Amino acid sequence: MFNIVQKRRWYFLLSALVIVPGLAVMLYSTITTGAPFRLSIDFLGGSIYELKFESAGASEDGIRRVFTEFGDDNIIIQQIGGAGEFRWSVRAGFHEVAKTNDILTNLGELAPIDRDSFGIETVSATIGGEVTRSALAAVAVGALVITGFIVIAFRQVPKAIRYGLCAIAAMIHDILVVMGVMSLLGLLLGWEIDALFLTAVLTVVGFSVQDSIVVFDRIRENIPKHLGEPYETIVNRSIWETIHRSLATQLNAFFIMIAILLFGGETVKQFIAILFIGLLSGTYSSIFTAVPLLVAWEKGELPFIGSRVDATAGEAA
Repeated sequence: MFNIVQKRRWYFLLSALVIVPGLAVMLYSTITTGAPFRLSIDFLGGSIYELKFESAGASEDGIRRVFTEFGDDNIIIQQIGGAGEFRWSVRAGFHEVAKTNDILTNLGELAPIDRDSFGIETVSATIGGEVTRSALAAVAVGALVITGFIVIAFRQVPKAIRYGLCAIAAMIHDILVVMGVMSLLGLLLGWEIDALFLTAVLTVVGFSVQDSIVVFDRIRENIPKHLGEPYETIVNRSIWETIHRSLATQLNAFFIMIAILLFGGETVKQFIAILFIGLLSGTYSSIFTAVPLLVAWEKGELPFIGSRVDATAGEAA
């Protein structure tokens, strides 16, 4: 039986080779754009205008000039659709109804607007801030609940809190992977994080912790069954006894997501792509991050933490 956890240093290195560049991309994005990601209207607040003109005449410069007259200096304008469709997407600041009507009136002077074929999505800056705070609170509370649940469920296992902290470490691993990928795609493809992105992250967190708990639970069952065996051997046996279940569950989800990516609509492809990357990372981290961390901690290999454990053990002896 191949000893998976014996190669744990290579797994940690592989994770670092993915996470560290992601952190570098987020730092670069922060320096160049002011934020680690491209934020959607859900977070920043503002208005998105989907405009359709009935004829030529509206240009990017003309549209920008109209919004500038109303105090919008930082707007994003994109032409969408075919060359003959005269459709534009404009992201601007938050506007009240009266001001929006004045903007539309001035835009209509560039070219007639098809009022039946355009839409406006508006989110205030206050709501955007609340969404951001709620997202951070959800992740923090989730981490505390997960740790508490694992400590209670594994209370008969020595050093039960380690299981909870290792599951949280794997969860953070997956969040950092998703964030790094999203930051990169924001720079390359203009992807923006929105409410669906938060849904994807929270889904990834759930799957990641679930996979880790499945392996940890088997370790808990095997410890009394194989008294006298080295801890690393028990852990390795537990991985092999549960790996087929984890892979079978995740493969079903992967096939469905691939089908949606290939044949689904454009509106859900970004969400599904991020979800796919996150679940792929979660499948990896539950086996190659959470469990190896547990073994490394048990053997005193973690910097600072390991040395304190060894010192405590020496004093107890």
